[in-house]
Amino acid sequence: APHPDGFASAAELVAGLREVADFEISVAAYPETHPQADCPASDLDNLKRKLDAGATRAITQFFFAPDTFFRFRDAARRHGIEAPIVPGILPVTNVARAREFAGLCGAAIPDWMDGLFEGLDRRPAARQLVAATLAAELCRRLYAGGVREYHFYTLNRADLSYAICHMLGRRPRGEADG
Repeated sequence: APHPDGFASAAELVAGLREVADFEISVAAYPETHPQADCPASDLDNLKRKLDAGATRAITQFFFAPDTFFRFRDAARRHGIEAPIVPGILPVTNVARAREFAGLCGAAIPDWMDGLFEGLDRRPAARQLVAATLAAELCRRLYAGGVREYHFYTLNRADLSYAICHMLGRRPRGEADG
């Protein structure tokens, strides 16, 4: 529920921020539909309201199948949403914890992911390798579908995000191998 002294909706917050200054404003989008939305169409209506209020882009909740993002992006375009939609990427190192997050936001975690991490509870380096490989492969498949921007949910694991970017060929300017 909204704070009694606050904004009634995210769209109102965006409009309020827009009155303050010309900020870059990103808003949430849900490729698998927000858990409190009545249906996908009403969820897209809400996203459109936030963007029409002045948001400059939408960043999606995490997902694990590229087709989930592409279906959502295409539905958003059909719904009249033209703003950039940036996919949210969650590198998973702990499937049980990821399932908890997913339950809160309506995201699906594929059953096959459990098998990839099975037996790695005491092998953090191997978990990191699997996580980086999965996230990089998802980004590669999104790239093949025209995506050029990504948002990483780092969860304070900068090294993992750095490794993923490295696997994708993105390196800091002027950094020498060492």
